Amino acid sequence: MTVLCVRFGLAPGQDGAMSQLLALLGEFTPLVQALPPDGALADLRGAERYFGRDAVQLAEVIRVRALARHGVDCVVGAGPTPVPARMAAAEAEPGRPRVVPEEADGVGEFLSGRPVAALPGVGRATVRTLDSYGLDTLGRVAAAPLPALQRLLGARAGRELRERARGTDRSRVVPDAAARSLTAERRFDRDELDPFLHRRALLAAAGELGAGLRAEHQVCRTLSLTVRCVGRTGHAGLTRSRRLPEAGAHSAVLSAAAYRMYESLGLQRARVRGILLRAEGLGPAESASRQLSFDPVDDKLRRIEEVADRARAKFGPRAVMPGTLAEPDPKPHSKRRRGTPDPPTERAG
Repeated sequence: MTVLCVRFGLAPGQDGAMSQLLALLGEFTPLVQALPPDGALADLRGAERYFGRDAVQLAEVIRVRALARHGVDCVVGAGPTPVPARMAAAEAEPGRPRVVPEEADGVGEFLSGRPVAALPGVGRATVRTLDSYGLDTLGRVAAAPLPALQRLLGARAGRELRERARGTDRSRVVPDAAARSLTAERRFDRDELDPFLHRRALLAAAGELGAGLRAEHQVCRTLSLTVRCVGRTGHAGLTRSRRLPEAGAHSAVLSAAAYRMYESLGLQRARVRGILLRAEGLGPAESASRQLSFDPVDDKLRRIEEVADRARAKFGPRAVMPGTLAEPDPKPHSKRRRGTPDPPTERAG
C-alpha cells in the first residue's frame, strides 16, 4: 500500500479552494482524508495499477492539475502508511516528492535519525521527558528497552511509541473522518511588525474558531497558537499550547487564551508572516459542563454572542464583528500601548 500526504500552498483568500482540491484527489482514489488546514492523505492502493503509474508519477499529475485548475502548488510525501507519508511531506519541496521506501528496512532507516518531535501525535511533554533521558531521536527510542519506556510514559503509550519508532504504523486513511481539531489562520501580505495588528489577527482567528465550534455544536479543551516569524533561517514557527479551564466555545475565552499565549512568546519587534490558532480535544457541546458565573458582563457577552451567531447565519460572517476588527488599520508609524486589549464588544458591521 502506498499513501500520499499532500500539503497545498494556499495563498491568502484561497481557503475556499480546499474542498475543490480534495475533490481533485478524489479523482485518483476514494480514500481521501482531510488534514486541516491545508493537507490531505490519499490511499493509492489499487490506483497505481489502475492508472499504470507509480506513486511519484501520480504525485506529479496531482501537482500539475492543482496548478492548472486552481493556481495552487503543493508538496507531496509518499510512504507505505500515513505516518511516514506525513513525515516525508514535511521534508518535501514543490516538484520534488519525498518518498519513503516500502521495505521495513527503508522505513526504519528513514525514521532513525529524526527527532522524536517529528513523529505526528507526540506532544511537547513527552518530548521533554524523553530528552531528559537522552532519548532524543526515534532511533534511540526504537532501541530502548520496552520496560524503560513504559516506566517513563505508561504501559500503553510506551509500547505504542516504540512500535511507531520502529516503523509499525497501524493507522489507516479514513475518508471523511470526524475532525479532531479545528483551525483558523490569518496571513499577512508582508512581514508585519505591529503588535496591534498581531492581536487583531488573533482576535479574528479566535472569533472564527468560536463561531465554527458553536455552529458544529462542539467545544474544545485545548487551544494552540503558532506564530510564523521570519528569522535568520527563514520562516520559523513558534508554538504555544494552553489547556482551557473548562471545555467551551466562547469566543471571549478563546481570544483571552490566545492573547496570553502570544504574550508568553515574548516577541520583540518580530516580523510575523502568519498566525494560526488550533482548537483541539473537540467534543460534543451537550456533554460539556460549565461553571456558573455571577459576572453580569460575561452573561451579557454570551447572550450577545448567541444573537450575533444567528445574524451571521442569516446575513453572512461579516454581518456582526468585534468593534476592533471594524476599525481601519492603524497608520504605519502610530504608537499604541502594548498589552492585552479590552474585551471586544460586538457591533453591526
